[in-house]
Amino acid sequence: MSMLTFNVIDVETANSDRASICQIGIVHVRDGQIVDQWQTLVNPEDRFSSRNIKIHKIDESAVRNSPLFPDVHDELCTRLSGTILISHTAFDRIAFERVMQKYGLDQLQVTWLDSAIIARRAWPEHYYQRGYGLKNLTKDFGISFNHHDALEDARAAAEIVLHACLATGIDISGWLSQIKSPIYSSPSGSRIPITREGNLEGSLFGETILFSGKLSIPRNQAADIAAKAGCNVVSDTRKKITILVLGTQNLSKVSGNKTRKHKRVETLISRGKEIQILSEADFFKLIDFDC
Repeated sequence: MSMLTFNVIDVETANSDRASICQIGIVHVRDGQIVDQWQTLVNPEDRFSSRNIKIHKIDESAVRNSPLFPDVHDELCTRLSGTILISHTAFDRIAFERVMQKYGLDQLQVTWLDSAIIARRAWPEHYYQRGYGLKNLTKDFGISFNHHDALEDARAAAEIVLHACLATGIDISGWLSQIKSPIYSSPSGSRIPITREGNLEGSLFGETILFSGKLSIPRNQAADIAAKAGCNVVSDTRKKITILVLGTQNLSKVSGNKTRKHKRVETLISRGKEIQILSEADFFKLIDFDC
């Protein structure tokens, strides 16, 4: 592997507004080794929610004398401009885009790469049910870290990427190409449940969707469309779902021949779970998609 040089960044936020960055952690990896680390608290000039404080233990008093984001902008540009910058999921990338807009600053000139997507392609059969969060991944690789500390999370993500590179023989330049390819089946050809992580910018972000029955388009395509609209896509009812989509071609049969997933969801609804059941056509109408 010729290219194992990259940077990893992680942020914590004061509240649900992704522009409310209150901590930044950066790890620099050169030729497969962590060579430098940098972190700072940031005064977000915003309120701290009790939920976020509980997660990362940072509050107003901790950042009272910390720099504002514009004060660290030059440092970020010096460390990161022109580099490959990795974050675990799109959260950190979006947070940076939002905070730059908030202060009218130029966006970071970097090539973004998502370590969660790398993990999904490196180990497609291992984590599709448990998820590709740092907590699950680090546990399996024996990586110790203090979760929800920005620098610690950045270091953990860096180590996950290095594990993925060593396990697959794919370096960073290879991953930049590899992540554009779908992961619908394993190298051996065995079937892998179709799952997706929802686009944070999608109108239905926060919803978890399950497809059942024969769709009018390939299931992979439907999953991609749903994920772009913001939905997490799961493959069975063991996950907490909020929307069940029934294949349009099966609508004439559902009264007498309901799928196993359909029956299971109806049982969950009878137990008080709030789950919408939509036809394929109604779902695509909901997200304004024209088949």
